[in-house]
Amino acid sequence: MAVFIINSSIGRKLIMSITGAALVLFLTFHSIMNIFVIISPKVYDAICYFLGANWYALIATLVLAFLTVVHVLYAFWLTLQNKIARGRDAYSVNKRPKGVEWASENMLVLGLIILGFLALHLYNFWYKMQLTELLGKINGEEISVAGAALVQGLFQSPVYCLLYIVWLTALWFHLTHGVWSALQSIGWSNDIWLPRIKVISNVVSTIVVGLFMLVPIYYLIVNFIL
Repeated sequence: MAVFIINSSIGRKLIMSITGAALVLFLTFHSIMNIFVIISPKVYDAICYFLGANWYALIATLVLAFLTVVHVLYAFWLTLQNKIARGRDAYSVNKRPKGVEWASENMLVLGLIILGFLALHLYNFWYKMQLTELLGKINGEEISVAGAALVQGLFQSPVYCLLYIVWLTALWFHLTHGVWSALQSIGWSNDIWLPRIKVISNVVSTIVVGLFMLVPIYYLIVNFIL
């Protein structure tokens, strides 16, 4: 079974689907949590405190890190295998095949953009929040970071607002293809369900990314337009 998952194209796609689905669930929770920084900063800070340097939050962080690494590695592996399989034909085709979405052909590029901004996001928030609290507990100090103030301070910069909007746009394209591709890989690929799961994918991706994008757009409008 393990050999099948590692060596077969179907097995690798299954791993991509499982890890991708787990990451989508995290993004969904994270997007709902983030919107409270606008609605009620106190509630947002309470959530951040609950998800601070606690054992369950640390376990969840490690699991997410593992899933992300697996997802990225398998994405490179699948791309490499596809290029090898196509051989010289990969360089002779200039037009996108009919019926193939732009996001489908550029998933790796979109993924690299997302990965780059993810590193920036982790530095801006995880490094300055959960890791800071964790290091404080290791040193015997009680440290509580005001998450809402950190978000508000970051988005005082119009550059950061625009960068996050660009990042989230790439994430939307990645998710719209990734969600339905994952559902297709687990068997929902017949003529009846394929159009339906594409609609589901677009709706889910738009809601999740829309909630994320409301934050930088809100601060961009409040700080630099009004």
